[in-house]
Amino acid sequence: MSHPRRLALIAGLLYLATVVTSIPALALKAPILKDPATLASPTVRTALLGATLLEVVLAISCIGTAVALYPIARRQSEIAALGFVTSRVAEAGLVLLGVVAMASLTTVIGGETGTASAAVPGAASALVAVHDWAFLLGPGLAPAVNALLLGSVMYRSGLVPRIIPAVGLIGAPLLMASAAGTVFGLVDQVSALGGLASLPVALWEISLGLWLTVKGFRPEAVARLVDRSVEPVPVTA
Repeated sequence: MSHPRRLALIAGLLYLATVVTSIPALALKAPILKDPATLASPTVRTALLGATLLEVVLAISCIGTAVALYPIARRQSEIAALGFVTSRVAEAGLVLLGVVAMASLTTVIGGETGTASAAVPGAASALVAVHDWAFLLGPGLAPAVNALLLGSVMYRSGLVPRIIPAVGLIGAPLLMASAAGTVFGLVDQVSALGGLASLPVALWEISLGLWLTVKGFRPEAVARLVDRSVEPVPVTA
């Protein structure tokens, strides 16, 4: 297997890993976000710990996609490739911030007493607020930035069929508008409207992951990038 094919396979599998970890994690932690007092139940606490584990894997996968794609993406645009790595690292950091906030709830709210003191409800609400803002700026907004950066590279280079990055480039402004609407209280992030706004970027990431896993980069596109990046050898007398 060639080096570009290995990179494509790794990136594709990691992209799919971000999907299969983020959706179950959101479902597992949703009841706790609505009512932190439910952590008094051992079953709910186990579900939250499962969600935090999935999101740790999600954060690692986010960084892994950028690292795997960088050697190829930089041949088209080093600025966009480096920006994609930076955006992915920032997204992973925000995911982990949300993980810390959720894991801290298990300390603030005891498994046996639920709400042991008057200070607990306020502390729990603060931790949920930290999670919600981290979720908005991380998984809620960063994928739009990622789509603009990596989508432009993939579209211009032709490494994958252009319809795939086109979906991401179209969806990025929609996701940004949805995130802005959430900040100003116009749109609930976890809502039908928010879900519709995030759908194109989600389709872009899923389709990119599937294509890279099954097909890899287009060989002719890789060849063009390699030829263009080769420095001419100076001729000496």
